[in-house]
Amino acid sequence: MAQNIYDNPEFFAGYSQLRRSVYGLDGAPEWPAIRALLPDFSGGRIVDLGCGFGWFARWAKAHGAARVLGLDISKNMIARARADTSDPGIEYAIADLDHLDLPEASFDLAYSSLAFHYLQDFDRLVRSVHRSLTPGSHLVFTVEHPIYMAPTHPGWSVDSDGRKTWPVNRYAVEGARRTDWLAKDVLKHHRTIGTTLNTLIGAGFAIRHVQEWSPTDDQVAGNPDLADELERPMMLLVAAQR
Repeated sequence: MAQNIYDNPEFFAGYSQLRRSVYGLDGAPEWPAIRALLPDFSGGRIVDLGCGFGWFARWAKAHGAARVLGLDISKNMIARARADTSDPGIEYAIADLDHLDLPEASFDLAYSSLAFHYLQDFDRLVRSVHRSLTPGSHLVFTVEHPIYMAPTHPGWSVDSDGRKTWPVNRYAVEGARRTDWLAKDVLKHHRTIGTTLNTLIGAGFAIRHVQEWSPTDDQVAGNPDLADELERPMMLLVAAQR
């Protein structure tokens, strides 16, 4: 079972104050890049894996999806998503993505934002998602970049010019990594980019786009805190097709 850190009261309270939690997709600086990867899903059926507060589910339904299923392991997340959603075409359910079995050929798009790095068995999930998609349909997801997930403690240092640097720790050693972020002992699972992409290929997906996301100059000008994301990639964006 994946660690359900989002039902930890300390973690959930901190997460709820993040910009992306307060402002939704507009508060996520990577959203324009993700949106550019999305296929035409008009009239389609979408599964949102790790749906959180339901921001993407509501956006997708408002932009032409026929039906959206949002899945999350967290009771707190699902309760908030249901409270903020009134569209009968959107359904939410509690599910552990590490043990997920989706019905065959039931969806036209699978989407996930910053959830897969919590999973131990990525291969199992990818194969389940592949079976659940109709031929030619797409999987679009983001994860924490493995460079971001494998820093030396405490995560960054300062060089002689006063710039932050992020040396990595055992990048090639995959597996469980624990960190203190919003709460103590948050468990994530480190995989290299090669493993991530080859797992998709092995399940039958064709890779359509890979992006090591970084903010634009305009985004940094509007939010100087994003300048740190130019030092090392924080997110990996992937689009694949069945």
